[in-house]
Amino acid sequence: MPVSSIAAQTAQATGDRTRLSDNYDTFLVLLTAQLQNQDPLAPMDSTQFTQQLVQFSQVEQQIRTNEQLESLVSHYQAASAGAAISYLGRDALIESNTTSLSNGAASWGYTLGSAANDVTLEVRDARGRTVFETTGLRSEGSHLFNWDGKDADGNQLPDGAYSLVVNARSEAGERIATTMTVREKIMGVDFSGATPLVITATGSRGLDSIRAILDGG
Repeated sequence: MPVSSIAAQTAQATGDRTRLSDNYDTFLVLLTAQLQNQDPLAPMDSTQFTQQLVQFSQVEQQIRTNEQLESLVSHYQAASAGAAISYLGRDALIESNTTSLSNGAASWGYTLGSAANDVTLEVRDARGRTVFETTGLRSEGSHLFNWDGKDADGNQLPDGAYSLVVNARSEAGERIATTMTVREKIMGVDFSGATPLVITATGSRGLDSIRAILDGG
């Protein structure tokens, strides 16, 4: 979370506590005046102002709870930022279907939730056009697909971002759940949003998309 957002929430909590204190003081002044000027033959019902005191106490507890939650969020954001910075320059296994073709090589990992009867792998360019298509492994579990960067006619395609689409279907024709991962180097960290993002050659990624940090380049 940006520092400005944390500061704004802290200021709001402080303002809420100040207003509660002012209202509580005003309530006590009015209550004292009512008690001093009440009719001795028809005294005030103590239940009413007791309920009001309980309500003030509940509001104060809620404000304290909010302050504690804001503190936890602040600590979490700081920890996330520290983790993101520690990943700089390291290779990461990221859940994504997009990676970079570099020097005629690109790789994807794909995992089938169950065995498939038919698996088709489509490589698409940045415009979404299918530039290469082949069959994939059909067994349940994780598989690796290496692409040499050539299209269906054997032409070498330029380096850049390419995505993999896995179409896996069962014998009954039902679509099988598939997850994909890519290996990319973390080149930077973006702190402009509510949570840090790591920057790779193909764009920004959330920390929740990182499945592993790998040794080596």
